[in-house]
Amino acid sequence: MSSALATQPEPAPATKASQPRITSTAILTGAFGILLFGPLAFGAVEPWAVFALEASSMLLLGFWAYRQWESRQPNVFDHVLYRPMAAFFCLALLQWLIGTTAYRLETYTHLLLYAAYGMLVFVVSQTMRRPSHFELMAKLFTAYGGALAAFAILQGLAPNGKLYWIFPLQQGGFIYGPYVNHNHYAGLMEMLTPFPLVLAATSMTSGNRKIAIAAVAALMAASVFLSGSRGGMVAIVAQVLVLGVLLLRKRDAGWQQPIMLGGFLALVIVFLVWMGGNEVTRRLVSIHSEAREEITGGVRLAIDRDGLRMFMKRPVLGWGLGTFPVVYPQFRSFYTTFFVNEAHNDYLQLLVETGLAGLGIAIWFLVLVFRQGASKLENWTETASGTLTVASLLGCVGILVHSWLDFNLQIPANAALFYVLCAIAALAPLQESQRRRVVRRQSLIVEPVASRRVNSDAADGGSNP
Repeated sequence: MSSALATQPEPAPATKASQPRITSTAILTGAFGILLFGPLAFGAVEPWAVFALEASSMLLLGFWAYRQWESRQPNVFDHVLYRPMAAFFCLALLQWLIGTTAYRLETYTHLLLYAAYGMLVFVVSQTMRRPSHFELMAKLFTAYGGALAAFAILQGLAPNGKLYWIFPLQQGGFIYGPYVNHNHYAGLMEMLTPFPLVLAATSMTSGNRKIAIAAVAALMAASVFLSGSRGGMVAIVAQVLVLGVLLLRKRDAGWQQPIMLGGFLALVIVFLVWMGGNEVTRRLVSIHSEAREEITGGVRLAIDRDGLRMFMKRPVLGWGLGTFPVVYPQFRSFYTTFFVNEAHNDYLQLLVETGLAGLGIAIWFLVLVFRQGASKLENWTETASGTLTVASLLGCVGILVHSWLDFNLQIPANAALFYVLCAIAALAPLQESQRRRVVRRQSLIVEPVASRRVNSDAADGGSNP
């Protein structure tokens, strides 16, 4: 007996050594921390913030590699988006190497930035493997989005022309939240709002928690309207319509989900009327007049026409990644004292900078995202994988709609979050145990039944046997 007791503890060191000290949850939390830090740093547009994004992404990849080495059993999973992302990086690298770019330094700096996006996508797609990871992501995004929306609305109600009421603008802008440009704040919220909204529409939440999460989603959506971004308003409407279609297509959809969606819209309207209905109405009414001005020679339409002329000069490989503001002055057809830094249309800018080759890769990328995401929509309201997919896809839909009118994907914080959402939408289905689904379903069914029984017993005076 004593010898058996003496030898029993010996396997413990080997077991402990095989378990990596850096957990996948810790690495995933680090990735989400990087993604959520970017917006707070004014969208990560300043050099120090870009460096922080790139350095932290590289450090996170190092932690992941160390964890693989420590586990002694490295696992690297394939992902459908690795190929188009690698192809786009190679295209930009080719522009830089053979000198077809109009400004090699600008293309080089954008290559480093896209490498950081790729590292974040790689780490997240390698580590997000369990439903608990989705729950972590949903909680972080919901809490962060709700807090940021509350801050942005408060700042909008009491502005002083400075970011965080502290940092003055060095150039012009339309401040909302931590962004100089209100359209970029709207772009961020378009990607975050679907998480609480989809959570409230599925079996992931129940009871009072569902109502609270729907209220957070309504606050976030209302902040987009209050920001005055008309592209953001269109994007939010598109997301709600897509979610409504997905709910209607479910054959077993009950009455609770349509009521939840209607309650969400009612809360959005309440927030808008309470906190700034006049401003939203003014922005909506101005759409018609400003659109007519653009048709007769407005700035954005003029930039679009000039951009098409730029594309015709170099239609195959484009002018070089990141070179639009450098090349555009040669093609500008109107006088202005302002520096046109972006095309205000992400699709046009992609076409100008990378030509038909880059546009083809982008189409390939998006087709894979939506095709892979669509394959996981069966019973999406009942599974963590389906809920995660729909939330990510809705975020992508919002930013893709808005990209016709603005340049959100030129803002590093927004672009990094977009690429990660695309990768999550195209992930292989998460493995969720049948027991976990049954417990969740029972929590939604048993609780209302139990409450009805309690009420019935109380009404009968407790006389039931």
